[in-house]
Amino acid sequence: MRPVALSPQAREDALGAMADTSEFDVLVVGGGVVGAGCALDAVTRGLSVALVEARDWASGTSSRSSKLIHGGLRYLEMLDFRLVQEALKERGLLLQRLAPHLVHPVKFLYPLKHRVWERPYVGAGVLLYDTLGTTSGNARGLPHHRHLTRHGALREVPALKSDSLVGAIQYWDAQVDDARHTMTIIRTAASYGAKVANRTRVEGFLRQGERVTGALVHDLESDRRFEIRAKQVINATGVWTDDTQALADTRGQFHVRASKGVHILVPRDRVNSKSGLILRTEKSVLFVIPWGRHWLIGTTDTDWDLDKQHPAVSSRDIDYLLGHVNEVLATPLTHDDVEGVYAGLRPLLSGDAAETSKLSREHLVGHPVPGLVVVAGGKYTTYRVMAKDAVDEAVRTLDRAAPASVTEDVPLVGADGYRALWNRRQGLADEAGLHVARIEHLLNRYGSMVGEVLDILRQDPSLGTPLAGADDYLEAEAVYAATHEGARHLDDLLTRRTRASVESWDRGLAAAERAAQLMAGPLGWSEEQVRDEIEHYRERVAAERDAQQQPDDRTADAARLGAPDIAPLH
Repeated sequence: MRPVALSPQAREDALGAMADTSEFDVLVVGGGVVGAGCALDAVTRGLSVALVEARDWASGTSSRSSKLIHGGLRYLEMLDFRLVQEALKERGLLLQRLAPHLVHPVKFLYPLKHRVWERPYVGAGVLLYDTLGTTSGNARGLPHHRHLTRHGALREVPALKSDSLVGAIQYWDAQVDDARHTMTIIRTAASYGAKVANRTRVEGFLRQGERVTGALVHDLESDRRFEIRAKQVINATGVWTDDTQALADTRGQFHVRASKGVHILVPRDRVNSKSGLILRTEKSVLFVIPWGRHWLIGTTDTDWDLDKQHPAVSSRDIDYLLGHVNEVLATPLTHDDVEGVYAGLRPLLSGDAAETSKLSREHLVGHPVPGLVVVAGGKYTTYRVMAKDAVDEAVRTLDRAAPASVTEDVPLVGADGYRALWNRRQGLADEAGLHVARIEHLLNRYGSMVGEVLDILRQDPSLGTPLAGADDYLEAEAVYAATHEGARHLDDLLTRRTRASVESWDRGLAAAERAAQLMAGPLGWSEEQVRDEIEHYRERVAAERDAQQQPDDRTADAARLGAPDIAPLH
């Protein structure tokens, strides 16, 4: 397998193949992590596969998670051992085999508040968590937990109030840049032969009697429409599941509700700590997660029935997060400390529970009408299992036998050779004329494909300078996003290929002009298009800031809708 670039030409070629192919084995609708996983699972079974996404790869839930690859420690308290063990197996696979360049260990401290019963109770749970990770069939790749006294905990996290804990337990999980990981799965699927295209919206399903035989799609970049024919269509659209099902004149076998999860980013120096934190709230848990030069604090868990494309953050959401984290911090955080904010929608399978935090995180696969498979629910960590189950259901009714899933043994592009390159990172730095810290940054974003980024630098050494206004990233990375990673718009680059939109005080505004100029060449933008991209991004940031001043969901949603997409979905 040779990695292919998600270039503008590759997208055109994929769209041409989708229109010209008489019939694919599988058409996947939805370019989030589950849809990406379905495309990779199907194509590595030897099936012909097409994948379409209405917006950018991972533009919905899959770029707005807590960035954790974890078993879900709190699910042990719900006695959901199967879900936890399944997720811990996937964590081990990702750390050790599938994506070691993208998934990395992270440690958390759980403060104990009660002297007698809490340590044995929580300790038993964390011990079971470690044990399930060990017995999941994969090497853990992580240290075991440890018990700390109050003084030990305060040495690890000096930012804590000394009277907010009597001791602590520290354990390990893993984290990932979710949008980058999802895009990498898609690039891997394309490298094995899947035809993939973002900004391509399904407008209806093709039917032959009761059977779904494909989809009518709209390429939003060129405003052209065409049909894609397939033996099986997989609906992997997350919180849009019910909307997509309606295109087939069927509600489906289950209902998906959206739950909003809000996260805020604060500078690393605002919380003096060597470890992340996990705190219990009245409904769920709250994480304080190390994220580069920031702390990522989240999340909320509230019902959402407003705009699904751009869920808005209100001042009430920010107050909730600050209020809970300040209960344990010696120096409270304020709104002025909040550098970035984002919200995502979890697709939850409906139940009788009134609280969304109690709805099922487990996934279901259905076959509501012949030719159409739907997969929904689940959690980010178990995307590969969800994809396997969906493709298993799809191939069950194909007219030929298909091999079993092999994705457990299929590393993502950039994984092979990553550790060897990490070991010689100083040599790479010397050859490229970059600081070794910059090479480490590149390796943890591109893995063994770092050579492709360095090739851009060799061709134009000036692109080795940091991107003004987002200096964690090189100018070469902006070019690479357009030439190799499928970025079609400025928002794609600043929000998902990089995280400038939440990692800088101005939300990426200072980087916008130069970033747009760098993308213009590969994407063939005119000067007018460059100006339109910059202006749209400015309007988006202004709308988000306006929303964050609003007191509740409805007023925040109305404010956020003040900035439409650069190419509005019709």
